[in-house]
Amino acid sequence: MSSKGIVALGLAMFIGLAGQGHAATIKVGSKNFTEQFIVAEIYAQALEKAGFTVERHLNLGATAIAQAALEHGDIDLYPEYTGTAMAAVVKGDLSGSADKIYSDVKNYYESKFHLTWLATTNINNGYAMIVKPAIATKYNLKTLSDLGPASKDLVFGAEAGFQDRGDGLPALKNVYGIDFREFKNFASPNFRYSALLNDNINVSIGFGTDWQIADDKLVVLDDDKHLWPPYFLTPVVRQDTLAGNPKLADVLNKVSPMLTNENMRELNAKVDRDKEEPADVAEEFLAAHGL
Repeated sequence: MSSKGIVALGLAMFIGLAGQGHAATIKVGSKNFTEQFIVAEIYAQALEKAGFTVERHLNLGATAIAQAALEHGDIDLYPEYTGTAMAAVVKGDLSGSADKIYSDVKNYYESKFHLTWLATTNINNGYAMIVKPAIATKYNLKTLSDLGPASKDLVFGAEAGFQDRGDGLPALKNVYGIDFREFKNFASPNFRYSALLNDNINVSIGFGTDWQIADDKLVVLDDDKHLWPPYFLTPVVRQDTLAGNPKLADVLNKVSPMLTNENMRELNAKVDRDKEEPADVAEEFLAAHGL
């Protein structure tokens, strides 16, 4: 048996054993977009396979609504992003390392809300500067530092406001010396990929798990000076729920490392592009990983 097969078999056995003797009802929530629906379903189904009864409370709304539901006990857990929590809830410093932001958020949530952050996934859904392969090859672009000298020849497009935001064009110029030949303002962020593919622009900004990146074989330039904060997706859980269900953390901490930017792009594509149901996509994902 291959090493991958052994790992999958071991995980399947672990989750089966973890479920013995557990019949608690866990209320799993999500925010209001595709990635959240899929990841919440993955967690919900993994818990069900471990013997828990799960109630789904998906599509709750934006961060403030999901956070309130978690604080009030309307849900027991939902997936959240470290950068979002730092900006919207903690209202703290976004300039630290990924480990520091995670630690600061975790400590704040535990002391103020009696909520805890489990192990992170490998999904970092932060900003992603994207170009077509031909542009990357022509200008030898691998990082945002590489983009600095080339930017004077390139046209950049983004949604309204990006040219003035503190983490937008002014920051790119200050940190990387990026100063584009032209900026095109989109009425909607939905235009970013069509404009790039049709060569109306040369560079655009997306998010790390956008399915179009994989679908169109686009190149993501590395933020090598860490201008933008990390947005690692992580399950946030009520401490009283964990206290009453200690195996819950074990199950989710085994599943989370399986989730990466690369496979999340594929999962998002199945729902947004192929119109599959998030529950079916989650089931396929868990089956592919031996569950």
